[in-house]
Amino acid sequence: MGRRPGKRGLRRGLHSQQSRFKKRPMKTASPSEVRLKAHSGFLLAVILTAFCWLLLVSTHAASTTVRVEPQASEELLANPGMGWQTFHRFADNDPNLAGLPSASAYFRFYWREIEPQDGQIDFPKFDDLLAHARRAGQKLAFRVMCTGSGVYMDVPTWLKEQGCRGVEFTYGGGKHWVPDFADPLFQEKHFRLIRELGRRYDRHPDLDLVDIGSVGLWGEWHMSGTQVVGTDRPVALPSPEILQAVIDVWCAAFPTANKVMLIGSEVGMPQTAKGDFGWRADCLGDMGGFSKTWSHMDDFYLQQLAKTGAEEAWKRAPVAFESCWDMRKWKEAGWDIRFIFDYALRCHASYVNNKSAPIPEGTRPEIERFLRRLGYRMVIRSVEHEAKPKVGATTTVSIQWENAGVAPPYRDYRLAIRLSPADSKAEPTDHVTDTSIRGWLPGTHRTHSSLQLPARLAPGRYEVAVGVVDSRERRPAVRLANAGRDAEGWYRVSDLEIVP
Repeated sequence: MGRRPGKRGLRRGLHSQQSRFKKRPMKTASPSEVRLKAHSGFLLAVILTAFCWLLLVSTHAASTTVRVEPQASEELLANPGMGWQTFHRFADNDPNLAGLPSASAYFRFYWREIEPQDGQIDFPKFDDLLAHARRAGQKLAFRVMCTGSGVYMDVPTWLKEQGCRGVEFTYGGGKHWVPDFADPLFQEKHFRLIRELGRRYDRHPDLDLVDIGSVGLWGEWHMSGTQVVGTDRPVALPSPEILQAVIDVWCAAFPTANKVMLIGSEVGMPQTAKGDFGWRADCLGDMGGFSKTWSHMDDFYLQQLAKTGAEEAWKRAPVAFESCWDMRKWKEAGWDIRFIFDYALRCHASYVNNKSAPIPEGTRPEIERFLRRLGYRMVIRSVEHEAKPKVGATTTVSIQWENAGVAPPYRDYRLAIRLSPADSKAEPTDHVTDTSIRGWLPGTHRTHSSLQLPARLAPGRYEVAVGVVDSRERRPAVRLANAGRDAEGWYRVSDLEIVP
């Protein structure tokens, strides 16, 4: 081992190090370097000051703004203008609904049933149905037909007795009579019926949908399977000009009501692109029930939409389906029920009518999955507003929405904000905005509603609730896919404090 140095040696070593350090020349900074350092220090001070200011502002903003994310719900909703339809009955007397929600009741009428005497339209029948629909929480959809396959004649007997021309035909072994739509007498009387129905019911709050019928077997705009008596020819449809006249009368009589047209109409379907009406198909689920080589779903519906330019008609007017047979047939045939429902969703359907038939065992989960996408489904994702607005001031409520369905709403329902005093039983203040949800396509939407707080409002804490209201009745009409709906249809989302 080496010998450790003594204290004297340590002092000599330390002195030697200090001496060498003192001999090193000190470097003097140039004026430009001094200025650069001073400038850098100034910039750093500015940046730190700005950061602190932004932090202060953001902290202040956070303390003066309320932001909430309301809880979403998986509940099945009965909303106007869409959904699982009942058929010739209402939700309060249809046991086959089995608890499924329904906001639309669909009925079909033969002309003979609603105008048994010339000029005496059975308005009480419609009035009673509309009133029942309201009691059942539904709205009425209907179609008028001139030809069927049950009795000999489905127009009023007085029409033929007055000399209206027509054609006898056979269908399914029975003999029937269909009027000549080109006969001026037919047009005078039938068009009068349509106009009178429109005059009385077009703006009725309980009318849901008008299915443009009149033409063809059961109002389906075809005469398939018929044979003119004494010939081997099928009954011909009226000329395109006459068909157009029928469509025009229905549209003129019901300018504000939602309307649909049978998908098989070569005259009507191209007009869906204008948004005057949507379309309806009567055989959802046909995967080969009529033929082993042809089916409505594989070989007709999508092809017809492409052919007639109606692929985006759903953006402006509703799409409605009726089950072919009913779901029991689908299950018995072994057809893929999820595929059938997804097909309807792919077409952006708003309605499905299963003819109020029983729901086959084991299919309920597929129906519920389907109903959570059918039509529109509005969800509030977030709400932002000022935490402490002043009495008499204007405050803004910003809401982020999602339409989680496959189609837009087609009626003018408005966003409304309700302020309710949290600590008293005073009447709430409702603000119905100009924001309409009509036409909201699937996806996200953001609204900013300015609320003028009345000077009469007492300072204090208020509950904030959101509703989507009927613009005529000014009360909530649309159910949201959020938790917390109250008995009047409002959804409480947050609180605010109104200050003097």
